[in-house]
Amino acid sequence: MGSGGDFVEWLGEDMSIKVFLHLEDPSHLARVSAVSTAWRNFVIANGLFKQLCLKLLPEMRSIVDFVEVKNMIDPVRGGGSNCLKLDYLTRNHRVFSQLTRGLSPVLQNDCISEAISASSTDNFPVESIWNTLEPHDRVEQGASYWSSKGQSHTTAPETLVYKLSANLCLVTEIHIQPFQAYFQYDFPIYSSKSVRFKLGHAKFPLQIENGATVNSLSNYNSTGSEFVWTYTSPEYPMIQENCLQKFKLPEPVLCVGGILQVELLGRVQRQEMDGLYYICISHVQAVGRPLMRPFDVEIVDPAGKCALKYCPQREGSMLTNGLAKGKKGGTSRLHAFTVRLMERGIRGWENMILNRLLRIGPVDENDLDDEHLDEHPLP
Repeated sequence: MGSGGDFVEWLGEDMSIKVFLHLEDPSHLARVSAVSTAWRNFVIANGLFKQLCLKLLPEMRSIVDFVEVKNMIDPVRGGGSNCLKLDYLTRNHRVFSQLTRGLSPVLQNDCISEAISASSTDNFPVESIWNTLEPHDRVEQGASYWSSKGQSHTTAPETLVYKLSANLCLVTEIHIQPFQAYFQYDFPIYSSKSVRFKLGHAKFPLQIENGATVNSLSNYNSTGSEFVWTYTSPEYPMIQENCLQKFKLPEPVLCVGGILQVELLGRVQRQEMDGLYYICISHVQAVGRPLMRPFDVEIVDPAGKCALKYCPQREGSMLTNGLAKGKKGGTSRLHAFTVRLMERGIRGWENMILNRLLRIGPVDENDLDDEHLDEHPLP
């Protein structure tokens, strides 16, 4: 800035905000925050990381009430008397600065990673819920679908429960394809009358190792007693057609905990051989933006409090810098290094990034050493 003064003071608040919001890379805004205490306070006071997050991901406009307290993210209704305005703004600054770096920049057509349970299965495992993860209704010479048990009345509901590919995922729509029994007379389609969706988290953390659950997710029942549902969608009518039916949520929903329940409400198709009503589904998809590796969100108590974490062992598949699995680049190590510093305080992180990128000051070599950083892993 030198003797010419601070351009933020010269331009004024409104114009300065417009200038800063032309930055589209979160790391650039972090560098701005590290220039001076005045600039950092300006970024925090005007919620620029939050505005950048909403600019990059407009679907997140409904996700405005999250603050970070000692690495925990809690839903809040506002600053309130128990939360000073500056503390509230600073916590939001930390949360949105992390989300802008970690949330996938593009929609993924299928964010489901595992099938957890079904309320009933007619012929297990041949007609298991796992078949709904297959995008086709036929595999080799056999049919691929989930089937409920038969019921004599049409009002009996069914539920399917899935694990999303990330514990924090911005879900925009759900796709479901009812199954057409091409091997039965007249090719009946076993859809439900309507469908409804719930998003939430398990009451207790699911243990994951190397991408697989330690305790089988199928042990969880589908009545909902093992889960906390934080969002319930409207009820959507289903059509009795053999096609992938798309149900767009009224607004994108941030699912913290990564659990999706599909409620299939009502039955329309009777099976000729036994006279019972069934629901059969060949495919289920969730469309959204998952929190990308190596970031993760861990539910730490049944109330839904969660911690945003960095997990170096998960660094693979695809990082936010676009590197494919198994490849490394010049920015990869810096990316890992900066994220590990987040838990040490956002101010220290910003200064270290600025020093590292611009070489404007001394850098502690211990901080740049991966082994040293590993001695202080995130919780």
